[in-house]
Amino acid sequence: MKITKLTTFVVPPRWLFLKIETDEGVTGWGEPVVEGRAETVAACVAELADYLVGKDPSAIEDHWTVLYRGGFYRGGAIHMSALAGIDQALWDIKGKVLNQPVHALLGGPVRHKMRVYSWVGGDRPDALIQGAKEAQAKGFSAIKMLATEELSFLDSHAKLDAVVERVGALRQAMGPDFGIGVDFHGRLHRPMAKQLAKELDPFHLMFLEEPVLSEHAEALKEIANHTATPIALGERLYSRWDFKKILSDGLADIIQPDPSHAGGIT
Repeated sequence: MKITKLTTFVVPPRWLFLKIETDEGVTGWGEPVVEGRAETVAACVAELADYLVGKDPSAIEDHWTVLYRGGFYRGGAIHMSALAGIDQALWDIKGKVLNQPVHALLGGPVRHKMRVYSWVGGDRPDALIQGAKEAQAKGFSAIKMLATEELSFLDSHAKLDAVVERVGALRQAMGPDFGIGVDFHGRLHRPMAKQLAKELDPFHLMFLEEPVLSEHAEALKEIANHTATPIALGERLYSRWDFKKILSDGLADIIQPDPSHAGGIT
C-alpha cells in the first residue's frame, strides 16, 4: 500500500481537516489545525506532503520522526499541528487496514468510564449558574468556566473580587460535590494570578487552568505556593519536549496536551 494524495479541507470559521488517500482505496482522516491559522497549517501540510506521497502509510513512527527531525527548524504551533493531523490520519488508515480501533493498537483501554466536564460561559452569576444547571441536567457532574477578562500586570482588585463573587455564587448554587474548573486562559500576570489563586481556594476547585501563559511557566511554582488547588496547563505546548521542563520541574499537576497541536497520537 502506498500513499497517493493528501487533501486539506478548510471549514469556516476556523477548522481544518485532512484526508490521506492510498492506492488500495483506504483513506485516513486527521485534524491538523491551529484555530485562526487554518490556511497557514494547510500550507505546512502541503509542504510535508511531498515526502509522504509514494510511501507506505504503515511506517507511522518513521514518518513522524522524519517529518519532525528532517528540517533544520522544528516544533512550534504550525509545524506540530500539521504533523498532528498527518499522524492521526496515518493511524486511522492503520486501524482500518487491521480492522481495529487505534486504542487497541496502542495496548487497549485502561478504563471503561471516565468523568468529563462541560464548558459553560457567562460573565454574570445568573448566566453561569443557569449554564451549570443545564449541564448537570444532561448528566455532567462538573463544568469548566472562564475566570476573567484580560488583566493588566497590576490591575484593580475589584476585577478579582468579581471573579471570586462569580465562583462563590456558582459553588453555593451547585453544592459542595459539583466539580468546578476555572480557566484563566493565560490572561493574568504573576502578581494578580497569585492573589486570585489564593482567594479561590475556599471553593475547592478541581483545577486552575493556565493561570499564566505557558511561556511564563517559571511563575507557576510561585503561584502554586499561594494555593492548594491543582494547576493545569498544556493546550499551548506543542511536543513532548515542550512538556519536558513542566514535568521535570513539577510546574503543573495536570497536563492537557491537545492531540491536534502536540504531534498527534504518536
